[in-house]
Amino acid sequence: MPVYEYTALDRAGKTTKGIVDADSPQAARHKLRGSGIYPIEVKESGSTQKETPGRSISLAVHFSRVSSAEVTAATRQLAILIGAGVNLVAALDALMVQSGNPAFTRVMAQVKESVNVGDSLAHALSQHPKLFSQIYVNMVRAGEASGSLELVLARLADFSEKQQALSSRFKAALAYPILMMLIGSLILFFLITFIVPNITQIFIEMEQTLPLPTVLLIGASNFLKTFWWLLLGIAGGILIGVSRFIKSERGRRIWDEIRLRVPLMGGIHIRMAMARFGRTLGSLLRSGVPVLTAMKIVRNIVNNHAIGEAIDEAMENIGQGTSLAGPLSRSRWFPPMVVQMISVGEQSGELENMLDKIADVYEREAEGRLMAMTSMLEPLMILVMGVVVGFIVISILLPIFEMNQMIR
Repeated sequence: MPVYEYTALDRAGKTTKGIVDADSPQAARHKLRGSGIYPIEVKESGSTQKETPGRSISLAVHFSRVSSAEVTAATRQLAILIGAGVNLVAALDALMVQSGNPAFTRVMAQVKESVNVGDSLAHALSQHPKLFSQIYVNMVRAGEASGSLELVLARLADFSEKQQALSSRFKAALAYPILMMLIGSLILFFLITFIVPNITQIFIEMEQTLPLPTVLLIGASNFLKTFWWLLLGIAGGILIGVSRFIKSERGRRIWDEIRLRVPLMGGIHIRMAMARFGRTLGSLLRSGVPVLTAMKIVRNIVNNHAIGEAIDEAMENIGQGTSLAGPLSRSRWFPPMVVQMISVGEQSGELENMLDKIADVYEREAEGRLMAMTSMLEPLMILVMGVVVGFIVISILLPIFEMNQMIR
């Protein structure tokens, strides 16, 4: 439904501005008059036209995207406004006015309209699953039920900020080695396919027996220059095939198992999963979400079938009245320290705090391991490039040395 910005006069004759969603400008004016506001100007959000007939949405709204950072900032602002005593509808209206993203403004207008007609905030947010995840909706629902919505929203903002910060650190750590690998590969491809043939052509024209390294270099150069498209097609086919295989149920299980077992990266994946497990479950339980509902959400958050199966077993045991630590201890993917800390948390009644500590510990460990791995990758890539370049240089110099000896 399109969103319209309006300038209007209230009952006291004061000028007021805001945003309303409606099927058309005429419907927007009718809705405003019904609420006791008399519109002066109505225009579609993100459009320069004052009144645009029909149901079309402006290009700005259609193509703009809402980032997780925008949702986190809005959550923090909403928590502050509600904590200051502003009612929910007015707080949502303030978020709509402050937002500079037409797409987010449209979503907030629809959420506000839903709340206005009597729906809960959690129900209104659940209509937009691409922006508001299961954990978000369930925490808001628990906050509304317990009367502590502003505290839950503040926790949600904290949770989202920590997740975004962790993700940003990992992306930053991987950016340099990936960029270096791409640039190095392009440079080597350029050397072998364009520079090397011009140099080795002299040796070929001399019709002399060439050293084995030079023959191999010439063969590799000719192959890459002639069949580069074939190699590119094979690589693309492999990527597409692997991607489709991973999307299947069996392929996903195998891929998840490989991710946990592969050297170096396997340990990082396990620690990342433990961090997400602890942070998400702790936030949900602290916000009053029932433990089984929280476990179902966490199962999706960890995004791994192997670990998810252990969580499924834990849910079955919890439903029968047993503890959380017991079934998790039987899984090879939950480290003993995690199980011990959960057990201590259950016995002491401080499970939420223990889960947060688990998240803190494993986030630090995962980040430390990733930094160590990238520190190893950088010299390794330099070494590989050095070996390849050295092979090229030796392959070119060997025939020159042989020619010098023949001349002497």
